[in-house]
Amino acid sequence: MVVNTPEPDGEEVPEPGEDRTDPSTRLEGRRQFVEEDPAVFELLPEEQWQALSLQMRDAYDEARIAYHSELQVVRTSTVKDIAHQGRLLTLLNQREHGAHRGLIVSGEWTTGKTTELKQLGRLHELRVRQRYPGSDRIPVVYITAPPKGSPRKLAMEFARFLGLPVIGTRHNTIDVISAVCQVLIETRTDLILVDEIDLLNYTTTAGEDLSDHLKYFSEHLPRRSSMPTSPLHNPGCSPASAASSSPAAASSSAPGPSPSTPSGGP
Repeated sequence: MVVNTPEPDGEEVPEPGEDRTDPSTRLEGRRQFVEEDPAVFELLPEEQWQALSLQMRDAYDEARIAYHSELQVVRTSTVKDIAHQGRLLTLLNQREHGAHRGLIVSGEWTTGKTTELKQLGRLHELRVRQRYPGSDRIPVVYITAPPKGSPRKLAMEFARFLGLPVIGTRHNTIDVISAVCQVLIETRTDLILVDEIDLLNYTTTAGEDLSDHLKYFSEHLPRRSSMPTSPLHNPGCSPASAASSSPAAASSSAPGPSPSTPSGGP
C-alpha cells in the first residue's frame, strides 16, 4: 500500500482505510498480499507543512499514522532459513513417490510463525509468477485450521479459499475434498500452508480425523505439492506429535524473536 502525502495546493487526499483488503485466507486476499507494495511515506518540508489547511493537516496526520500502523517484515536469518527449507522441500517433492515432505514452524506466542509462513508462500508465488508470467496458476493455498474442526470444516476452508460455488448439505465430505483436489491439480498448486494447527488435538477423535484428512489431501495432490504447517505450542499438539501424525514427512523449525517490527522512518 502506498500512502500518498497531501500537497499544499489543495489536492484531495484519500482517506486512510478506504482500500479494504480481503483476508489472506481467500484467494483474492492472498493475491493482494503477494502484490502489495511496502508502505511509503514522505515527510513534507516544514514550510509546506505549515502551509497546509487544518483539514489537509488532519488528512496528512492520518496518513502518517496509517503508515506507522503497517508493520514491515524484516528479513531476519530465521525468515531466510524457513524460506530456504520450504524451497528445498518443494523441490524434493517433485520426485517423491511416497509421503510428501512438509515443514512445521513451531515456537512460542508472538514469535512470528504466521509471518514467516506467509513470507514463505509469498516468495514462492513471486518466483512462480516470474517463471510463468500471465498464467492462471494458484501456486500457494493458505488456510487456517478451523476451531473444533471436522474433516468437512477443513474441506470447506479449502473451498472458501478457492472461491468454489456454495456447497450444500447433499454434498458429503469426500465430494467436497474431491472437488477441491481437482481444482488444486488443475491450477498446479505447489504449496499448501495450514496455519494454527495447534487447534488439531490429536488426543481426541475429531483431531485424529482432521489429521487423517490432511494426509488424504496430501496423497491426492501432485508430487510437487507440499504442506508446511505452523502450530503453536499446545498440550494436544506438540511439534513431536504433530510431526509423527503429519500428512507429510515433516521437518521442524523454531523461530526466534518476531521478524515483524514497527516501520521506521517518519
